[in-house]
Amino acid sequence: MINRSSRDEVPPGPGLGDTGAGEDFTVLFTRHADELHRYLARWVPMAADDLVADVFVSAIHSRTHFDATRGTARAWLFGIATNLLHTHLRGRRREREAYARLAPGHESDSHEGRVVDSVDAEVKARQFAVAVQQLKQRDRDVLLLTSWAGLDTTEVAQALDIPVGTVRSRLHRVRQQLRTACPAVVLESNDD
Repeated sequence: MINRSSRDEVPPGPGLGDTGAGEDFTVLFTRHADELHRYLARWVPMAADDLVADVFVSAIHSRTHFDATRGTARAWLFGIATNLLHTHLRGRRREREAYARLAPGHESDSHEGRVVDSVDAEVKARQFAVAVQQLKQRDRDVLLLTSWAGLDTTEVAQALDIPVGTVRSRLHRVRQQLRTACPAVVLESNDD
């Protein structure tokens, strides 16, 4: 069993803002890199390695902004990861739009689209993915941080710098919207 309190606390030492923070970041990397990679790889498997590296580069550059009284280092790192993921996805979307402008009228169905249409279970998965994509970004962030990253509502609040009550209300709203959009998909409810 993992001792959650020791896993989440900021490593001992001079602190993230001091000159001796190198050892602290080695410990943070050891503790959280795999978990961050799993979270990011669900969205962008081919870019997850680079994004994890970017999370720690960004964390090192912004270490003076970390405030241990506001949350755990884990939540802080997931907040950075979520912001970098948004930036990456925006870049990919812009790239696709640019390619679409270069080849007007040429839309190719992906292999995934053909497979999804042929299998009922995969149709449900696609319907669910579309419903998730249509959520407001702030609601989607709460959903992904709780379901994919496994953060509890307190950690999500810390990562996104919002009150815990806001996290809970967004999560409730997301579940309602997904139940309406995808009635055939069973959603688990594991409220804190």
